[in-house]
Amino acid sequence: MLIRNEDERRARQLQLAAGLLVIVLAVGTVGYVVIEGWSAWDAFYMTIISVSTAGYKEVHDLSRAGQVFTSALLIFGVGTAFYAFTLIVAGVIESRLHPRIQEKRRSRMIDQLNEHFILCGAGRIGLIIADEFRRQGVPFVVIDRDPAAVQAVLERGDLAVEADASREDILRRLRIDSARGLIAALGSDAENVYAILTARGLRPELFVIARADSDDAGRKMLRAGANRVVSPYQIGAIQMAQTALRPAVVDFVEFATSSENLELAMEQVSIGPDSALAGRTILEANLRQRFGVIVVGIQREDGTMEFNPPPDAMMRAADQLVVLGRPLQLKDLELAAQ
Repeated sequence: MLIRNEDERRARQLQLAAGLLVIVLAVGTVGYVVIEGWSAWDAFYMTIISVSTAGYKEVHDLSRAGQVFTSALLIFGVGTAFYAFTLIVAGVIESRLHPRIQEKRRSRMIDQLNEHFILCGAGRIGLIIADEFRRQGVPFVVIDRDPAAVQAVLERGDLAVEADASREDILRRLRIDSARGLIAALGSDAENVYAILTARGLRPELFVIARADSDDAGRKMLRAGANRVVSPYQIGAIQMAQTALRPAVVDFVEFATSSENLELAMEQVSIGPDSALAGRTILEANLRQRFGVIVVGIQREDGTMEFNPPPDAMMRAADQLVVLGRPLQLKDLELAAQ
């Protein structure tokens, strides 16, 4: 958004400068035509030499009213013209320096990233992921080797770097040491495998999600170190089948998980080691009455999932609660879980 706003500001600046010049020339020309009865060309020429302070002799002898008008034109017109020319010159200089300024700004923003996602790939899948992150306010940076794809991301106002996602120095530059996770959504399975191997070598505990176009590639990515592997084709096919068989269920899940839904949301809440919820059952914690949320499932520390847990299910530190509720209620629950 910063890049787009700067471009819009410069465009408005140049439009303002051009508008001011047109107004000054129009007022001066019309003034001499009305006051002195000159031709339009003579009036326009007189306005030009007055505003530009060229110092040439008057086109014709001026009457007293003409002299008063010329004085006013020199006072107000010259200042206005100078201001307009200043805007034009500033716009030209900024347009030349703009790429360098934006590059430095992006570098500073990357240096400040923390708890962010490194999104490898700016294709169709990558752009959809970027849109979702932006809607939910999740910090991220995109990396891709395609200059056109990177430029498209930058024009949307997001952070992006044109580089190879399998290079260690690039991932370090994108602060992989403080990243929340990495998503490998590059154009080919081989590129994703290399990116996963590099990321896993730099930070073994990093949460890594990978896109796979086939089951065989998915197994290789898991062996390379991916925590989760997602196949867009498989998910899309299952979604279409479920929509055909159970449209109401699909509508409810989309309603509950959509980031655009302001009334109901499904979220995962981590139980901290010092949380008052740790070591208590769902009934003892009184989650439904205190926070107005529904516990849909509990993911244990070992990765096992308990769906629709009973009221006497024990919540332990490092468990992930999958809950359904209103956004504000979920925020209160997250604070209590910490």
